Amino acid sequence: MTLVRLALALLASATLAAPALAQEGTLKKIKDTGSITIGHRDASLPFSYYDDKQQPIGYAMDLCMKIVDAVKAELKLPKLEVKYQLVTSANRIPLMGNGTIDLECGSTTNNIARQEQVWFTITHFVTANRWVAKKSSNVRKLADLKGKTIVSTAGTTNIKQITEINAAQGLGMNIISANGHPEAFQMVETGRAVAFVMDDILLAGLAAQSRSPNDYEISADALSVEPYGIMLRRDDKAFKAVVDKAMSDVYKSGQINPIYSKWFEKPVPPKGVNLQLPMGAAFKKVIANPTDSGDPKSYQ
Repeated sequence: MTLVRLALALLASATLAAPALAQEGTLKKIKDTGSITIGHRDASLPFSYYDDKQQPIGYAMDLCMKIVDAVKAELKLPKLEVKYQLVTSANRIPLMGNGTIDLECGSTTNNIARQEQVWFTITHFVTANRWVAKKSSNVRKLADLKGKTIVSTAGTTNIKQITEINAAQGLGMNIISANGHPEAFQMVETGRAVAFVMDDILLAGLAAQSRSPNDYEISADALSVEPYGIMLRRDDKAFKAVVDKAMSDVYKSGQINPIYSKWFEKPVPPKGVNLQLPMGAAFKKVIANPTDSGDPKSYQ
């Protein structure tokens, strides 16, 4: 066999082997390694962020630990090791795709476009895309942003959406991207941007932690509905079945109520911020009828 034919044969065999490897799935990976890797954020309060000891905590993290318990039971691995991997808005999907993380526990919007790359479990929060600005800037309607400099976080649905709105409506905004939510909010604090476009719940958390919370106002206008979901690898039906059942059990048993209250209606570490946000109608609907839909219409 010539070297060229040998190379082609090896390439063909590798191509054939790839689907079989992929079919082994996350459950086998977890069982073989004795560990599960959770992707988390550093500043998405109260979903996934660092406490004062640089440990990842939050509402989504608590839900992910319920999933971990279910995986332990499924695989009969009482000593399953939980590993943590910091992710960003920009790298969370690639790190899921290449197998670095097994669950992404944060504030990630589940939409139809992203479902082409990854899967999501049952929605764990429903928010909306809005903006925060200083009250003194008098930026209260979308038209007020015309010609202004605004910021959003790189790799998010929010920056994509505001860019599309800017072009469609000819608003002439100067849209800049930040590497993370705290950096974007700081741009508004320091006057480098008039407004920060992001999910309203994250904006509320950032404003509450700022030096002067009363200086800021979140827009009444909502640009979109954003359902959050815990992310997992695409086309892994066996793992998704375990994850979805774990989430459904949390909802149906009522465990979701104290977990939600802990993070949205009580002071949270490390600064004792209380968002004072009762559960909304859209999320109550999800609890009653669990869904992993990426269609905003499912939450109206």
